[in-house]
Amino acid sequence: MDVDKVFHMTGGVGETSYSRNSSLQKKASDMVKHIILETVEEVYLATKPKSIGIADLGCSSGPNTLSNLKDMLDKIECSSRNKLKQPAPEFRVFLNDLPTNDFNAIFQALPKFHQLLKQKRKNDENGGTSSNIYIAAYPGSFYGRLFPDHCLHFIYSSYSLHWLSRVPPGLYDEQGNSLNKNSIYISEHSPSEVSKAYFEQFEEDFSLFLHSRSDELVSGGKMVLILLGREGFSHVDRGNVFFWKILYQALTNLISKGEVEKEKLESYDVHFYAPCKEEIQAAVNVNGCFEVERLETFEIEKAIAKGMSYGTTVAMTVRSIQESMVAHHFGEAIIEDLFQEYGRLVDEEMAKEEIRPITFLLVLRKP
Repeated sequence: MDVDKVFHMTGGVGETSYSRNSSLQKKASDMVKHIILETVEEVYLATKPKSIGIADLGCSSGPNTLSNLKDMLDKIECSSRNKLKQPAPEFRVFLNDLPTNDFNAIFQALPKFHQLLKQKRKNDENGGTSSNIYIAAYPGSFYGRLFPDHCLHFIYSSYSLHWLSRVPPGLYDEQGNSLNKNSIYISEHSPSEVSKAYFEQFEEDFSLFLHSRSDELVSGGKMVLILLGREGFSHVDRGNVFFWKILYQALTNLISKGEVEKEKLESYDVHFYAPCKEEIQAAVNVNGCFEVERLETFEIEKAIAKGMSYGTTVAMTVRSIQESMVAHHFGEAIIEDLFQEYGRLVDEEMAKEEIRPITFLLVLRKP
C-alpha cells in the first residue's frame, strides 16, 4: 500500500470530516499552547528576522491549523511591538501535508482568518501593525526535504510524527505473508519480529525527519513536536496501543457477520508507532542535529461531544483519520458498521477500566 497516495484525513466539513472531529487534537494543543507560544517568541527575539519562516507539518484540513497560526502571529507581533519596539516582521507560512490532503478547505477559510487578524489589530489598544503574511501549501512527505536551506525559523507539528512513512516491510516474510496475523499493530499476540520491525521503521523515519529539518532551519531555530506515545518499554498497555487492539476486535466481529474476509484482516497492518520517551531521546541523541529543550508527557482530559458517549467521540475521531486506509483495504461498505462497533467496544472497555493514552511534547533547538 502506497501510504503517500492513500492516507489522508477525511476532507470537507461534513459530519465525518476531520474538520468536525478534531476536538481531541485541539484540546491537546490548547493544553500546551503556552509552551508553543513561548518557544516561537524565544526564536523570534533571539534571531530578530525581518522575514520569519514558520512551517506546520501535517497540517491536515481542520480549523486547528489556522487557529494555532493566528496565536503564533499574535504572539510575535506583540513581542515585536512591546519588547523590541520595532515593526513586526513579514510572515512566510508553509502548510505541509501529504498530496491527498484537502488543502482547499484550508484556503477557503483564509478570508475569515485574515478578517480575524485585521479585527485583532484594529482592537489592539496599543495600535497593531499591518504585517505582510504569505501562506503557501507544500504537499509532500515530511520524511525528506521539503523546503530550501535555512529558510525556516520555527516548525510546528501536531499529531503527525507517530504516522510512519510506510507499513514496515519487516512485518512480512519472503512470500509477502504477514507475521502479525492476529493483530493490526503490536499486541501480546505479536512475535518479537513485529515490534522490532516497527521500531526500526520509526528510527529510520525519525532520523530522516530530523536531518531534513536541520537543513531547513536557521541556526537557533526550534521545533515543537506533539505526538502520541507510550509509557515504558512494554508495547502492551491500556493507552494508544490499546485503541488498535479494539479496532482489530471490531474488524474481527465483522468477520462473523460476513462483512470482512479473514484473509483481508490477516493482511492488514497499520503504519503507526507509539514511541516511549527513552526511544525519542535516544533517537535525537544519535542523530545529533538538535538539542532537546523539553520532553514532557501529558494526558488529554476525556472530552465528550454533546449527545455522544466517549466511545462514539473516539470512534468519530479515529474514523476521520483512518477511513481512507480502511476503505482502501476493506472497501467502503464496512465503514459505518465498523466504527459503530468500535465506539461500542471503547465504551465497553471504559466501563471495565480506564484507557489512558499519553502524548509527548518535544521541543528541539538547532544549535
